[in-house]
Amino acid sequence: MTSHAVVARVRRTLGTRKVGHAGTLDPMATGVLVLGVERATRLLGHLMLTEKAYTATVRLGASTTTDDAEGEVTATTDASHLTEAQVRAALGAFAGEIDQVPSTVSAIKVDGKRAYALARAGEEVELKARRVTIHEIEADGFRGEDGFLDLDIRVRCSSGTYIRAIARDLGAALGVGGHLTALRRTAVGPFTVDGANTDLDDLAVTPLAVAARASFPALDLDDEQAQAVRYGRPLALPIDGLTGVFAPDGEFLALYQPNGGKAKPAAVFVG
Repeated sequence: MTSHAVVARVRRTLGTRKVGHAGTLDPMATGVLVLGVERATRLLGHLMLTEKAYTATVRLGASTTTDDAEGEVTATTDASHLTEAQVRAALGAFAGEIDQVPSTVSAIKVDGKRAYALARAGEEVELKARRVTIHEIEADGFRGEDGFLDLDIRVRCSSGTYIRAIARDLGAALGVGGHLTALRRTAVGPFTVDGANTDLDDLAVTPLAVAARASFPALDLDDEQAQAVRYGRPLALPIDGLTGVFAPDGEFLALYQPNGGKAKPAAVFVG
């Protein structure tokens, strides 16, 4: 199912139009899709900035137009000579902060149009490199067949990282080309595939306060501070980064961000 189709199905299940997601999945991908319902849709934009984790299968020995198995093969090169040690060494170069050129079939906008729409229309698409962070990247499960070398990788990375681009660039670094044949998102921030719903007709919905406390540093306020938050006022409290603030009874009130040694509202969730 596409991410859009999942949203449509959940709207029907929960009987509300106000459902959104915190970052789409590629059409070929499976795994975690974080949804927000009603007021929680306002939390999604902030969740999109969090780190993500993936498992994927890379095929070395062939390049495609989309950097994945859904595209047309543009070149093949025998990869049977590659050793696991060579591949692991090349893959290790992707760890840390890197400049990554997104796939031409990404959803990035170019002159107001999605890159994938331009590419499918036959137009030349040139995307600029973006700084992303690969926190962890590992490989195992090497399998050779018909001149190709398949390997399974696990990646934990910053938002905005393209796993397809890692496959493409790994293949280029090894001189044989590469693309993805499978992709699964296993986590978005604190939300993992192990805790995900699998039945869209019988959903367990996480309360907003629980989701906020799991996703951001939490600050419990006293009654006076909580009242100030309800009016959208700044707080004379030092915080490190985006922080969820909670009333004494546990109600999630707002997200606050640092502002010159104090805290100011980034998004208030109560009247």
